[in-house]
Amino acid sequence: MTTVRSLLEAKPSDKSYSVASTDTVLQAVKIMAEARIGAVLVTEDGKVVGIYTERDYLRKGENEGRVAKDTKIREVMVSRMITVTTDTSVEQCMALMKQYNIRHLPVVEKDHLLGVVSMRDVMSAVLEDREFEIRGLENYIMGSGFQS
Repeated sequence: MTTVRSLLEAKPSDKSYSVASTDTVLQAVKIMAEARIGAVLVTEDGKVVGIYTERDYLRKGENEGRVAKDTKIREVMVSRMITVTTDTSVEQCMALMKQYNIRHLPVVEKDHLLGVVSMRDVMSAVLEDREFEIRGLENYIMGSGFQS
């Protein structure tokens, strides 16, 4: 069973992108566009206090008449974050993402941010696990002499 620990270890970059809560939405959107990511963490005094995603931009930004260059992140960020630890399984991550309709999970241990896993990271690991299981079952069936 794959865990968040292995997802973080497999990531090419351990960089977690963040913006200050006093930064503007435009600054956050520029960071996301340049890094080709869908979310940034929001910090105050070096501590993570929220998350801001592409979905937040759509739902709480222009759709509500806000202007990105004039809106502070703290006004539109999600402060109630669902987090996981390195021991969380990818199946548990998938269940949390489905339950809360989210695409990003900050990884936190002992109040220390270790990284972020995305829906793409989780789905890729789940599919890889399933393929491994299927190959194992096929080998078992073929090795047992079962003919279809």
